[in-house]
Amino acid sequence: MDSLIASAARALAAGDALGALKRVALREDPPALALRGIAMAQLGEYARARELLHRAARAFGPRETLARARCALADAEIALAMRDLSATPRSLHAAIAVLEAHGDVVNVAHAHLVIVRRSLLLGQLGAAHDALRRLDGAPLPASHAAIAGLAAAELSLRALRSGPARAALAQAAAAATRARNPLLLAEIEAAQARLAQPVARRLTATHRQPLALADVEALFASDALVVDGCRRGLRVGGAWLALARRPVLFALLQALAGAWPDDIARDAVIAAAFRLQHADDTHRARLRVELGRLRALVKPWAAIEATARGYRLVAHGAREVAVLLPPIEGEQAQLLALLSDGAAWSTTALALALGTSQRSVQRALAELEADGRAHARMRGRTRRWIAAPPPGFATTLLLPAVPAPA
Repeated sequence: MDSLIASAARALAAGDALGALKRVALREDPPALALRGIAMAQLGEYARARELLHRAARAFGPRETLARARCALADAEIALAMRDLSATPRSLHAAIAVLEAHGDVVNVAHAHLVIVRRSLLLGQLGAAHDALRRLDGAPLPASHAAIAGLAAAELSLRALRSGPARAALAQAAAAATRARNPLLLAEIEAAQARLAQPVARRLTATHRQPLALADVEALFASDALVVDGCRRGLRVGGAWLALARRPVLFALLQALAGAWPDDIARDAVIAAAFRLQHADDTHRARLRVELGRLRALVKPWAAIEATARGYRLVAHGAREVAVLLPPIEGEQAQLLALLSDGAAWSTTALALALGTSQRSVQRALAELEADGRAHARMRGRTRRWIAAPPPGFATTLLLPAVPAPA
Protein backbone atom coordinates (compact mmCIF):
# COMPACT_ATOMS: atom_id res chain seq x y z
CA MET A 1 0.00 0.00 0.00
CA ASP A 2 1.54 3.30 -1.07
CA SER A 3 1.66 6.34 1.17
CA LEU A 4 -1.25 8.20 -0.47
CA ILE A 5 -3.57 5.18 -0.18
CA ALA A 6 -2.56 4.71 3.46
CA SER A 7 -3.10 8.40 4.20
CA ALA A 8 -6.53 8.36 2.51
CA ALA A 9 -7.53 5.28 4.50
CA ARG A 10 -6.57 7.00 7.76
CA ALA A 11 -8.59 10.07 6.77
CA LEU A 12 -11.66 7.93 6.07
CA ALA A 13 -11.29 6.15 9.41
CA ALA A 14 -11.36 9.56 11.10
CA GLY A 15 -14.45 10.63 9.14
CA ASP A 16 -12.57 13.07 6.89
CA ALA A 17 -14.06 12.13 3.51
CA LEU A 18 -12.92 15.31 1.76
CA GLY A 19 -9.38 14.81 3.00
CA ALA A 20 -9.40 11.27 1.61
CA LEU A 21 -10.71 12.44 -1.76
CA LYS A 22 -7.96 15.06 -2.05
CA ARG A 23 -5.41 12.26 -1.96
CA VAL A 24 -6.98 9.80 -4.43
CA ALA A 25 -9.51 11.79 -6.49
CA LEU A 26 -7.56 11.50 -9.77
CA ARG A 27 -6.43 7.89 -9.42
CA GLU A 28 -8.08 4.94 -11.18
CA ASP A 29 -6.27 1.99 -9.61
CA PRO A 30 -8.48 -0.47 -7.67
CA PRO A 31 -7.50 0.62 -4.11
CA ALA A 32 -8.09 4.27 -5.01
CA LEU A 33 -11.46 3.45 -6.59
CA ALA A 34 -12.53 1.62 -3.44
CA LEU A 35 -11.45 4.48 -1.17
CA ARG A 36 -13.17 7.00 -3.41
CA GLY A 37 -16.34 4.95 -3.19
CA ILE A 38 -16.22 4.91 0.60
CA ALA A 39 -15.52 8.65 0.69
CA MET A 40 -18.49 9.36 -1.60
CA ALA A 41 -20.66 7.24 0.67
CA GLN A 42 -19.61 9.29 3.69
CA LEU A 43 -20.64 12.39 1.74
CA GLY A 44 -24.07 10.90 1.00
CA GLU A 45 -23.50 10.21 -2.70
CA TYR A 46 -24.58 6.59 -2.42
CA ALA A 47 -25.28 5.75 -6.06
CA ARG A 48 -21.87 7.07 -7.15
CA ALA A 49 -20.24 5.28 -4.21
CA ARG A 50 -21.67 1.89 -5.23
CA GLU A 51 -20.60 2.44 -8.83
CA LEU A 52 -17.01 3.09 -7.73
CA LEU A 53 -16.99 0.07 -5.44
CA HIS A 54 -18.31 -2.22 -8.17
CA ARG A 55 -15.59 -0.92 -10.51
CA ALA A 56 -12.98 -1.54 -7.84
CA ALA A 57 -14.20 -5.10 -7.21
CA ARG A 58 -13.98 -5.92 -10.94
CA ALA A 59 -10.55 -4.31 -11.23
CA PHE A 60 -9.10 -6.28 -8.33
CA GLY A 61 -9.57 -9.49 -10.26
CA PRO A 62 -10.67 -12.98 -9.16
CA ARG A 63 -7.46 -13.81 -7.27
CA GLU A 64 -7.59 -10.81 -4.96
CA THR A 65 -10.37 -12.33 -2.88
CA LEU A 66 -9.65 -10.32 0.25
CA ALA A 67 -9.89 -6.97 -1.55
CA ARG A 68 -13.10 -8.08 -3.29
CA ALA A 69 -14.59 -9.18 0.04
CA ARG A 70 -13.82 -5.77 1.53
CA CYS A 71 -15.55 -4.12 -1.44
CA ALA A 72 -18.59 -6.37 -0.90
CA LEU A 73 -18.67 -5.34 2.75
CA ALA A 74 -18.51 -1.64 1.87
CA ASP A 75 -21.26 -2.11 -0.71
CA ALA A 76 -23.47 -3.85 1.88
CA GLU A 77 -23.03 -0.95 4.28
CA ILE A 78 -23.94 1.58 1.58
CA ALA A 79 -27.01 -0.49 0.67
CA LEU A 80 -28.00 -0.27 4.33
CA ALA A 81 -27.62 3.51 4.32
CA MET A 82 -29.75 3.65 1.17
CA ARG A 83 -32.36 1.46 2.88
CA ASP A 84 -31.90 -1.09 0.11
CA LEU A 85 -33.05 -4.10 2.14
CA SER A 86 -34.23 -6.26 -0.75
CA ALA A 87 -30.87 -7.90 -1.48
CA THR A 88 -30.23 -11.13 0.38
CA PRO A 89 -27.30 -11.07 2.84
CA ARG A 90 -25.77 -14.11 1.09
CA SER A 91 -22.96 -12.09 -0.49
CA LEU A 92 -22.19 -10.50 2.87
CA HIS A 93 -21.93 -13.90 4.55
CA ALA A 94 -19.64 -15.06 1.74
CA ALA A 95 -17.48 -11.99 2.32
CA ILE A 96 -17.34 -12.80 6.06
CA ALA A 97 -16.03 -16.28 5.25
CA VAL A 98 -13.24 -14.80 3.11
CA LEU A 99 -12.37 -12.17 5.74
CA GLU A 100 -12.21 -14.83 8.46
CA ALA A 101 -10.00 -17.04 6.29
CA HIS A 102 -7.54 -14.14 5.90
CA GLY A 103 -7.63 -13.22 9.59
CA ASP A 104 -9.15 -9.78 8.97
CA VAL A 105 -10.84 -9.62 12.36
CA VAL A 106 -11.61 -5.91 12.16
CA ASN A 107 -13.66 -6.23 8.99
CA VAL A 108 -15.29 -9.43 10.26
CA ALA A 109 -16.57 -7.42 13.21
CA HIS A 110 -17.65 -4.65 10.85
CA ALA A 111 -19.63 -7.15 8.75
CA HIS A 112 -21.43 -8.52 11.79
CA LEU A 113 -22.36 -4.96 12.76
CA VAL A 114 -23.86 -4.43 9.29
CA ILE A 115 -25.96 -7.57 9.84
CA VAL A 116 -27.04 -6.26 13.24
CA ARG A 117 -28.12 -2.91 11.82
CA ARG A 118 -29.96 -4.51 8.89
CA SER A 119 -31.81 -6.84 11.25
CA LEU A 120 -32.81 -3.90 13.44
CA LEU A 121 -34.28 -2.04 10.47
CA LEU A 122 -36.34 -5.10 9.60
CA GLY A 123 -37.47 -5.55 13.21
CA GLN A 124 -35.69 -8.93 13.42
CA LEU A 125 -34.51 -8.48 16.98
CA GLY A 126 -33.54 -12.12 17.47
CA ALA A 127 -31.21 -12.07 14.46
CA ALA A 128 -29.74 -8.74 15.60
CA HIS A 129 -29.19 -10.13 19.10
CA ASP A 130 -27.41 -13.24 17.74
CA ALA A 131 -25.15 -11.22 15.42
CA LEU A 132 -24.22 -8.83 18.22
CA ARG A 133 -23.38 -11.70 20.57
CA ARG A 134 -20.74 -12.87 18.10
CA LEU A 135 -18.79 -9.74 19.02
CA ASP A 136 -18.82 -10.40 22.77
CA GLY A 137 -15.26 -10.26 24.06
CA ALA A 138 -13.81 -9.37 20.65
CA PRO A 139 -11.14 -6.62 20.63
CA LEU A 140 -12.94 -3.95 18.62
CA PRO A 141 -11.52 -0.68 17.31
CA ALA A 142 -13.04 2.33 19.02
CA SER A 143 -15.33 3.21 16.10
CA HIS A 144 -16.66 -0.36 15.91
CA ALA A 145 -17.20 -0.41 19.67
CA ALA A 146 -19.25 2.78 19.35
CA ILE A 147 -21.43 1.24 16.62
CA ALA A 148 -21.87 -1.91 18.69
CA GLY A 149 -22.91 0.22 21.65
CA LEU A 150 -25.48 2.01 19.51
CA ALA A 151 -26.87 -1.31 18.32
CA ALA A 152 -27.02 -2.69 21.87
CA ALA A 153 -28.83 0.45 22.97
CA GLU A 154 -31.37 0.07 20.15
CA LEU A 155 -32.01 -3.54 21.10
CA SER A 156 -32.59 -2.51 24.71
CA LEU A 157 -34.92 0.30 23.65
CA ARG A 158 -37.01 -2.06 21.50
CA ALA A 159 -37.18 -4.45 24.47
CA LEU A 160 -38.26 -1.55 26.75
CA ARG A 161 -35.15 -1.66 28.95
CA SER A 162 -34.21 1.97 29.43
CA GLY A 163 -31.45 1.34 32.00
CA PRO A 164 -29.33 -0.96 29.79
CA ALA A 165 -30.00 1.35 26.83
CA ARG A 166 -28.66 4.34 28.74
CA ALA A 167 -25.56 2.37 29.83
CA ALA A 168 -24.90 1.16 26.26
CA LEU A 169 -25.13 4.72 24.94
CA ALA A 170 -22.66 5.91 27.57
CA GLN A 171 -20.20 3.22 26.48
CA ALA A 172 -20.78 4.11 22.84
CA ALA A 173 -20.11 7.79 23.56
CA ALA A 174 -16.83 6.95 25.30
CA ALA A 175 -15.75 4.78 22.36
CA ALA A 176 -16.71 7.44 19.80
CA THR A 177 -14.72 10.02 21.75
CA ARG A 178 -11.67 7.73 21.62
CA ALA A 179 -12.22 7.27 17.88
CA ARG A 180 -12.50 11.07 17.42
CA ASN A 181 -15.35 10.46 14.99
CA PRO A 182 -17.74 13.44 14.93
CA LEU A 183 -20.38 11.58 12.87
CA LEU A 184 -20.67 8.81 15.44
CA LEU A 185 -20.74 11.30 18.31
CA ALA A 186 -23.60 13.18 16.66
CA GLU A 187 -25.57 9.95 16.17
CA ILE A 188 -25.06 8.94 19.79
CA GLU A 189 -26.11 12.37 21.06
CA ALA A 190 -29.29 12.12 18.97
CA ALA A 191 -30.01 8.68 20.45
CA GLN A 192 -29.47 10.02 23.98
CA ALA A 193 -31.87 12.87 23.26
CA ARG A 194 -34.52 10.42 22.02
CA LEU A 195 -34.14 8.41 25.19
CA ALA A 196 -35.29 11.41 27.21
CA GLN A 197 -38.28 12.15 24.96
CA PRO A 198 -41.81 10.84 25.53
CA VAL A 199 -42.57 7.70 23.52
CA ALA A 200 -46.31 7.41 24.13
CA ARG A 201 -49.30 9.05 25.81
CA ARG A 202 -51.50 7.62 28.51
CA LEU A 203 -55.19 8.31 28.16
CA THR A 204 -56.77 9.63 31.36
CA ALA A 205 -60.20 11.00 32.15
CA THR A 206 -59.09 14.61 31.62
CA HIS A 207 -56.06 14.61 29.32
CA ARG A 208 -53.37 12.62 27.55
CA GLN A 209 -50.26 12.28 29.70
CA PRO A 210 -46.87 12.00 27.89
CA LEU A 211 -44.79 9.03 29.06
CA ALA A 212 -41.05 8.52 28.70
CA LEU A 213 -39.70 5.03 28.03
CA ALA A 214 -38.95 4.48 31.73
CA ASP A 215 -42.57 5.36 32.57
CA VAL A 216 -43.88 2.87 30.01
CA GLU A 217 -41.45 0.29 31.34
CA ALA A 218 -42.80 0.79 34.87
CA LEU A 219 -46.40 0.59 33.65
CA PHE A 220 -45.74 -2.71 31.88
CA ALA A 221 -44.00 -4.07 34.97
CA SER A 222 -47.07 -3.35 37.12
CA ASP A 223 -50.12 -5.62 37.30
CA ALA A 224 -52.22 -3.14 35.30
CA LEU A 225 -54.18 -4.26 32.28
CA VAL A 226 -52.58 -2.15 29.53
CA VAL A 227 -54.22 -1.66 26.15
CA ASP A 228 -51.16 -0.82 24.06
CA GLY A 229 -52.08 1.36 21.08
CA CYS A 230 -48.45 1.52 19.91
CA ARG A 231 -48.04 -2.19 19.26
CA ARG A 232 -51.78 -2.91 19.17
CA GLY A 233 -52.39 -5.50 21.81
CA LEU A 234 -53.16 -6.21 25.44
CA ARG A 235 -50.36 -6.50 28.00
CA VAL A 236 -50.80 -7.79 31.55
CA GLY A 237 -47.47 -8.26 33.31
CA GLY A 238 -45.49 -10.73 31.21
CA ALA A 239 -48.53 -11.81 29.17
CA TRP A 240 -49.13 -10.37 25.72
CA LEU A 241 -52.18 -10.67 23.47
CA ALA A 242 -51.41 -9.42 19.95
CA LEU A 243 -54.32 -7.84 18.11
CA ALA A 244 -52.49 -5.99 15.33
CA ARG A 245 -53.98 -8.34 12.73
CA ARG A 246 -57.48 -8.07 14.24
CA PRO A 247 -58.17 -4.32 14.03
CA VAL A 248 -61.89 -4.53 14.85
CA LEU A 249 -61.23 -6.44 18.07
CA PHE A 250 -58.50 -4.01 19.06
CA ALA A 251 -60.76 -1.03 18.36
CA LEU A 252 -63.45 -2.61 20.56
CA LEU A 253 -60.97 -3.24 23.37
CA GLN A 254 -59.57 0.28 23.15
CA ALA A 255 -63.06 1.81 23.28
CA LEU A 256 -64.03 -0.26 26.31
CA ALA A 257 -60.74 0.48 28.09
CA GLY A 258 -61.02 4.19 27.29
CA ALA A 259 -64.35 4.34 29.14
CA TRP A 260 -63.14 2.32 32.16
CA PRO A 261 -64.29 2.17 34.93
CA ASP A 262 -67.57 3.34 33.41
CA ASP A 263 -69.52 1.67 30.65
CA ILE A 264 -69.81 2.89 27.06
CA ALA A 265 -72.94 3.19 24.94
CA ARG A 266 -73.58 0.61 22.22
CA ASP A 267 -73.68 3.20 19.45
CA ALA A 268 -70.36 4.63 20.63
CA VAL A 269 -68.78 1.15 20.52
CA ILE A 270 -70.14 0.58 17.01
CA ALA A 271 -68.79 3.97 15.88
CA ALA A 272 -65.33 3.17 17.28
CA ALA A 273 -65.11 -0.38 15.92
CA PHE A 274 -66.87 -0.07 12.57
CA ARG A 275 -66.37 3.66 11.88
CA LEU A 276 -70.08 4.28 11.48
CA GLN A 277 -72.12 7.22 12.64
CA HIS A 278 -75.51 5.54 12.27
CA ALA A 279 -76.04 1.95 13.37
CA ASP A 280 -78.83 -0.45 12.44
CA ASP A 281 -79.76 -3.94 13.58
CA THR A 282 -77.18 -5.61 11.34
CA HIS A 283 -74.38 -3.60 12.96
CA ARG A 284 -75.67 -4.45 16.44
CA ALA A 285 -75.73 -8.12 15.50
CA ARG A 286 -72.16 -7.92 14.21
CA LEU A 287 -71.14 -6.11 17.40
CA ARG A 288 -72.44 -9.00 19.49
CA VAL A 289 -70.43 -11.47 17.40
CA GLU A 290 -67.20 -9.46 17.65
CA LEU A 291 -67.67 -8.91 21.39
CA GLY A 292 -68.07 -12.66 21.82
CA ARG A 293 -64.71 -13.19 20.12
CA LEU A 294 -63.08 -10.50 22.23
CA ARG A 295 -64.55 -11.96 25.46
CA ALA A 296 -62.98 -15.32 24.69
CA LEU A 297 -59.55 -13.74 24.07
CA VAL A 298 -59.44 -11.52 27.17
CA LYS A 299 -61.09 -14.05 29.51
CA PRO A 300 -57.87 -14.80 31.48
CA TRP A 301 -57.55 -11.14 32.50
CA ALA A 302 -60.93 -9.39 32.18
CA ALA A 303 -64.65 -9.72 31.54
CA ILE A 304 -66.92 -7.71 29.25
CA GLU A 305 -70.27 -7.08 30.89
CA ALA A 306 -73.47 -5.85 29.25
CA THR A 307 -75.11 -2.86 30.91
CA ALA A 308 -78.40 -1.06 30.39
CA ARG A 309 -76.86 1.31 27.83
CA GLY A 310 -73.88 -0.63 26.52
CA TYR A 311 -70.86 -2.55 27.77
CA ARG A 312 -68.23 -2.33 30.51
CA LEU A 313 -64.73 -3.77 30.78
CA VAL A 314 -64.06 -5.35 34.21
CA ALA A 315 -60.48 -6.37 34.96
CA HIS A 316 -59.98 -9.42 37.17
CA GLY A 317 -58.41 -8.88 40.59
CA ALA A 318 -59.41 -5.21 40.72
CA ARG A 319 -56.61 -4.40 38.31
CA GLU A 320 -56.20 -0.91 36.98
CA VAL A 321 -56.88 -0.44 33.27
CA ALA A 322 -54.56 1.81 31.27
CA VAL A 323 -54.75 2.91 27.64
CA LEU A 324 -51.48 3.73 25.89
CA LEU A 325 -51.76 5.93 22.80
CA PRO A 326 -49.03 6.24 20.14
CA PRO A 327 -47.22 9.55 19.57
CA ILE A 328 -48.53 9.58 15.99
CA GLU A 329 -52.25 9.29 15.32
CA GLY A 330 -53.76 7.30 12.46
CA GLU A 331 -53.39 4.00 10.68
CA GLN A 332 -50.02 4.96 9.18
CA ALA A 333 -48.22 5.55 12.48
CA GLN A 334 -45.76 2.67 12.07
CA LEU A 335 -44.96 3.71 8.51
CA LEU A 336 -44.32 7.29 9.63
CA ALA A 337 -42.08 6.02 12.43
CA LEU A 338 -39.84 4.29 9.89
CA LEU A 339 -39.78 7.30 7.58
CA SER A 340 -38.87 9.70 10.38
CA ASP A 341 -35.42 8.18 11.03
CA GLY A 342 -33.79 10.73 8.72
CA ALA A 343 -33.05 8.29 5.89
CA ALA A 344 -34.80 8.05 2.52
CA TRP A 345 -36.71 4.77 2.13
CA SER A 346 -37.85 2.91 -0.97
CA THR A 347 -41.31 1.34 -1.04
CA THR A 348 -39.67 -2.09 -1.32
CA ALA A 349 -37.68 -1.57 1.87
CA LEU A 350 -40.73 -0.22 3.72
CA ALA A 351 -42.77 -3.25 2.68
CA LEU A 352 -40.03 -5.59 3.93
CA ALA A 353 -39.72 -3.79 7.25
CA LEU A 354 -43.49 -3.67 7.83
CA GLY A 355 -44.15 -7.20 6.62
CA THR A 356 -46.77 -6.06 4.13
CA SER A 357 -47.17 -5.73 0.37
CA GLN A 358 -45.46 -3.05 -1.67
CA ARG A 359 -48.83 -2.03 -3.10
CA SER A 360 -50.22 -1.41 0.39
CA VAL A 361 -47.22 0.76 1.19
CA GLN A 362 -47.67 2.73 -2.02
CA ARG A 363 -51.32 3.44 -1.20
CA ALA A 364 -50.41 4.55 2.31
CA LEU A 365 -47.61 6.79 1.04
CA ALA A 366 -49.99 8.41 -1.45
CA GLU A 367 -52.35 9.26 1.44
CA LEU A 368 -49.51 10.64 3.54
CA GLU A 369 -48.21 12.72 0.63
CA ALA A 370 -51.70 14.15 0.03
CA ASP A 371 -51.85 15.14 3.71
CA GLY A 372 -48.37 16.70 3.55
CA ARG A 373 -46.98 14.24 6.13
CA ALA A 374 -44.44 12.58 3.82
CA HIS A 375 -42.79 13.47 0.55
CA ALA A 376 -40.80 11.77 -2.16
CA ARG A 377 -37.34 12.41 -3.49
CA MET A 378 -36.42 11.65 -7.10
CA ARG A 379 -38.60 9.71 -9.50
CA GLY A 380 -39.00 6.28 -11.01
CA ARG A 381 -36.98 3.38 -9.62
CA THR A 382 -34.80 5.73 -7.57
CA ARG A 383 -37.77 7.29 -5.76
CA ARG A 384 -37.29 7.48 -2.00
CA TRP A 385 -39.60 8.68 0.79
CA ILE A 386 -38.94 10.66 3.97
CA ALA A 387 -40.98 12.28 6.72
CA ALA A 388 -40.27 14.59 9.62
CA PRO A 389 -40.29 13.05 13.12
CA PRO A 390 -43.18 14.01 15.40
CA PRO A 391 -42.13 17.08 17.42
CA GLY A 392 -41.27 16.30 21.03
CA PHE A 393 -41.77 12.52 20.74
CA ALA A 394 -39.61 9.49 19.96
CA THR A 395 -41.06 6.69 17.84
CA THR A 396 -39.39 3.76 19.63
CA LEU A 397 -42.62 1.90 20.40
CA LEU A 398 -43.87 2.15 16.81
CA LEU A 399 -40.89 0.48 15.15
CA PRO A 400 -41.25 -3.14 13.95
CA ALA A 401 -40.17 -5.58 16.63
CA VAL A 402 -40.01 -9.37 16.66
CA PRO A 403 -38.79 -10.14 20.21
CA ALA A 404 -35.19 -11.12 20.83
CA PRO A 405 -34.33 -14.03 23.09
CA ALA A 406 -33.94 -13.24 26.77
